[in-house]
Amino acid sequence: MSHGFGEDAQANMTPWLILAVAGVYFGVLCTIAWWTGRKADAAGYFLGNRQSPWYIVAFGLIGDSLSGVTYISVPGKVAVDRFGYFQMVLGYVLGYALIAEVLIPMYYRLNLTSIYGFLGERFGSVAQKTGSGFFLLSRMLGAAARLYLAANVFQKFVFEEMGVPFFVTVSGIILLMLAYTLKGGIRTLVWTDSFQSLFLVLGVVLSLVIIGGDLGLGVGGMVTRVWESEMSGVFNWDWRSPGYFWKQFLSGAAITLVMTGLDQNNMQKSLSCPTPGTAKKNLYSFALVQVPVNLFFLSLGVLLFGYAKERGVAIPTSTDQLFPTLALQHLGTWAAVVFVLGLTAATFNSADSVLTTLTTSFCFDFLGLEQREDLSTAQKDRRRRWVHFGFAMLLLWVIVAFKAAGTMAVIDLVFKLASFTYGPLLGLFALGLATRVRVGGPWVPVVCVAAPIVCWELSQHSATWLGGYKFGTELLLLNGALTMSGLVLLARRGSLKLEDSSLKEAPRL
Repeated sequence: MSHGFGEDAQANMTPWLILAVAGVYFGVLCTIAWWTGRKADAAGYFLGNRQSPWYIVAFGLIGDSLSGVTYISVPGKVAVDRFGYFQMVLGYVLGYALIAEVLIPMYYRLNLTSIYGFLGERFGSVAQKTGSGFFLLSRMLGAAARLYLAANVFQKFVFEEMGVPFFVTVSGIILLMLAYTLKGGIRTLVWTDSFQSLFLVLGVVLSLVIIGGDLGLGVGGMVTRVWESEMSGVFNWDWRSPGYFWKQFLSGAAITLVMTGLDQNNMQKSLSCPTPGTAKKNLYSFALVQVPVNLFFLSLGVLLFGYAKERGVAIPTSTDQLFPTLALQHLGTWAAVVFVLGLTAATFNSADSVLTTLTTSFCFDFLGLEQREDLSTAQKDRRRRWVHFGFAMLLLWVIVAFKAAGTMAVIDLVFKLASFTYGPLLGLFALGLATRVRVGGPWVPVVCVAAPIVCWELSQHSATWLGGYKFGTELLLLNGALTMSGLVLLARRGSLKLEDSSLKEAPRL
């Protein structure tokens, strides 16, 4: 049976075609950026003048939450984890509800642009800089690792044959990001991210259609194949396993609460909605939409492994390479085009906003730019642009450093380290929201650094120390609890001194 995706189509598949498709995609992206950013001022850059339609923001968050790593990794992991990841997805829904009902009203009431201004309100400038610093470190490492993995795919399947060095490939990617984010900021990203989310969703749906067609399966046949597969098991009830349901579910809620609700990168677009009510609609809508989208990715994994088995294709040593290998080398031209567009959308949707939100956090939390009455609007704008450009260059060199390390184990380590930086944010915000403890001073960053170190040691030795128990993502909760309890303990001993007697108690929710 021929579907136009087989060997004849594959014969026409060249790196130049992939590059042409990506070029057209970015042409449209830059056109959207030019149109939306024509009259963007500082208020438009930071919060889109609080005029972003909630439904556009919600759709754009799909790509923001599903990075290029998710796009190529989740389908490949079903052979090991089955559908266990879906337990965490269910927890995400609870996490978004908590953000909508607890954090969004507070952020709007305090009229925040950088959410770490809340820490400054409660605990002073050291706590604000500490929270912002953890965000800057985590997001820079995470964005660099994600872009590195995606750039490797393009380098392997496109640019190597052209003789283009990796440094040039990555530089081109960074310049493209600068081209459509430097001026418009959030005002532009709300629309470009929605455009990219469309291609991400189309990428996975069309990939399902293509592979189902090559296997001779209709929609019903694909559903049956996935349902009957041994890979489609969802629930794990072994309490000692990292994949235990309640660990995954509660960790999913905590991860969403922290990595979205306490993360400037994810909150800034939601805060660009006109009112708290519209921001809530955005979050609830996105929480519901992401459930079927993640099911699509997991189902795609089952079908990819089934295709490889039936066609005698060797499974790559790294299952992350399964989807790109089949799409670019076995399923033909259309599958390759769809994969490239989906991967491009996933990668840039999750990475492009990083430059804007890193700039926002640094300008507000470290430079105090909005309070500088000695600077004109033009001078502030000029400094903001230099900070934006500076983070782009830093991102480039971090990616180059990853390439120099030359091992995927380093990237895995970076992702793991980045995940530990969210624990102190959880502890700081929980302390500010749930207690009346008032702390400040130089011991705050010390406690916030110590807690992740303790958790790291536990993650390495828990099986030996705790009778076979292995920590999973619930380590995030422990990390936050250690940060919070350490600050409370030192506050009671008088070790944490207030910087300013005007610091506020916990705001009413």
